Amino acid sequence: MSALISFDHQPRTRLVFGNGTLSRVGELACGFGGKRVLVVSDPGIVKAGYAARAEDFLKEAGLSVEIFGHVRENPSTEDVDACVKVAREFKTDLIIGLGGGSSMDTAKGCNFILTNGGRMHDYWGTGKATKPMLPLIAIPTTAGTGSECQSYALISDAETHVKMACGDPKAAAKAAILDPELTTSQPQRVTVCTGIDAISHALETAVTKKRNALSMLYSREGFRLCHSGFSRVLRDSSDVEARGMMLLGAAYAGTAIENSMLGAAHSCANPLTAKFHVVHGEAVGVMLPHVIRFNAQLPEIAAIYESYFDGDLADRISELLWEARMPRTLTEHGGKEESLSELAEMAAKQWTAQFNPRELSVDDFASLYRAAL
Repeated sequence: MSALISFDHQPRTRLVFGNGTLSRVGELACGFGGKRVLVVSDPGIVKAGYAARAEDFLKEAGLSVEIFGHVRENPSTEDVDACVKVAREFKTDLIIGLGGGSSMDTAKGCNFILTNGGRMHDYWGTGKATKPMLPLIAIPTTAGTGSECQSYALISDAETHVKMACGDPKAAAKAAILDPELTTSQPQRVTVCTGIDAISHALETAVTKKRNALSMLYSREGFRLCHSGFSRVLRDSSDVEARGMMLLGAAYAGTAIENSMLGAAHSCANPLTAKFHVVHGEAVGVMLPHVIRFNAQLPEIAAIYESYFDGDLADRISELLWEARMPRTLTEHGGKEESLSELAEMAAKQWTAQFNPRELSVDDFASLYRAAL
């Protein structure tokens, strides 16, 4: 950068990183004044025994615990409402989001409605919660979304399936426990999808219109950690050090999102998920190389990419997709030429499109999808 770009950053989330740090959840919950703790998680995490382990640590600290273990992928307003019902009946005073981004988003969504009333639609946007919210502890079990370091919950309307980004500084987690050991049981497909998502976050936040001196610091270190750890995890899923690199890198990239937002790769990805049910990480991955090439036509953006990777960054992302055995074309996801116009119209309406460093028309989005066919 020729000049440092201004920013206003107020750290909201305490980061507790290291192997075995799940054991500190009771200590942290007590420190935030919790007495009746709701653990929000998904069936897979419950089955893996992580929710029960968290419950044991919380009870050892003298806390009452209720587990809501029914979170679904890409949570909707129905998931949040079900969680709120349990939280109200239990009279919870502290919430824990344990799992992937879906669990953390559901926990945040529950917090909005439980403390401020109404429905999720009332909080679509930024800063619409007028009352204090309950303390939240985020415990990611995947190295991907970085939701543990963000104040936004991404919740879909159960009827229209439109994704609503509901954000407020009060919704940010008070603490995030980053325990690499919790990520070792991930299926390989989850590992690669969330890993590519984290890498995309580090790269998109580095170049958005909202990037600044602080966000770029987190973007750069997030990419370094994720890029270094990803191939190692692919080679050896039990490599806990590499798992830790991915987990910390994803958290840093999440912090970058909080300060910089995302861009066109995510704008392109959401329509693929909506129309062809492509898993988010795969949808972002298949589009990312083409968005990098599109943005790199701006000299200042090309310079940033070159500072991140000594070589062709777009080709490197394609290599990572190949290493992970992920689809590298839209055709493999069911995409066809006749679907591109509809996809492009949908992508142009995505909220992240406005932050991409290069302006995109509907035709530009169609060209990106065509390049990915």
